[in-house]
Amino acid sequence: MSDHKTLFITGVSSGFGNALAQEAIAAGHRVIGTVRNDAALQAFQALSPELAYGVILDVTDFARIDTVVADVEATHGPVDVLVNNAGYGHEGIFEESSLEEMRRQFDVNVFGAVAVTKAFVPYFRQRRGGHILNITSMGGTITMPGIAYYCGSKFALEGISDTLSKELRPFNIFVTAVAPGSFRTDWAGRSMQRTPRSIADYDASFDPIRQAREAKSGKQLGDPQKAAQAMLQIIASPTPPAHLLLGSDALGLVRDELSRAASEIDQWEALTRSTDGQVSA
Repeated sequence: MSDHKTLFITGVSSGFGNALAQEAIAAGHRVIGTVRNDAALQAFQALSPELAYGVILDVTDFARIDTVVADVEATHGPVDVLVNNAGYGHEGIFEESSLEEMRRQFDVNVFGAVAVTKAFVPYFRQRRGGHILNITSMGGTITMPGIAYYCGSKFALEGISDTLSKELRPFNIFVTAVAPGSFRTDWAGRSMQRTPRSIADYDASFDPIRQAREAKSGKQLGDPQKAAQAMLQIIASPTPPAHLLLGSDALGLVRDELSRAASEIDQWEALTRSTDGQVSA
């Protein structure tokens, strides 16, 4: 049996999606990737006439997703791996950021991933096999000032992924939430949507954070190509994890956060237990 798989990756024009597509194609896998326009479609398919197939799809075009996925399955055969990569970062002080900006963040990062997943799950379940990778973030476990909407979207996707992994495991379907730290992608650069500053009270605390984030863009420790290679290892594993951190910064920050959370639970344990009531026999 061939070890080569068919991957469906959303958002292959840049970032992790592009890196994973290129590494997967180099390894002999077939990649069906979503793009937003004809120019991106041509650029993606030029990677490999035999192994790269582009599909024009905005993951927030919820009415089209089921039809697109059905067409892909009918045209290209069974998809083995779904990678929900499409997403972007929003940066803005909570008080300054509109509800519309939050809706857009969740539409892309959460509802888009969920809609594509819901379209594929029936096929995976019927075949009793498949693997779903949801690209989340270390921001799905830790938080930082100025990215409340982004962290909220990634916390949501982490929770959905974990629950789904338990629901689908009886059908031999794996779900892995892949949580990168800081990588040299466009996340903090041109892809970042930034809310303009308007409340002076936040200048001293937040302006240096925004400036540092902008200055660091393109100079992060994480290498997207190595992240892609790590994801291919997960895809090849017969027992992939439900959660995978990528990057030493993510490892350190998430470990620190979990340690702080455990300490706080211990500190308030007595109050927590005080809410238990008597159960009648």
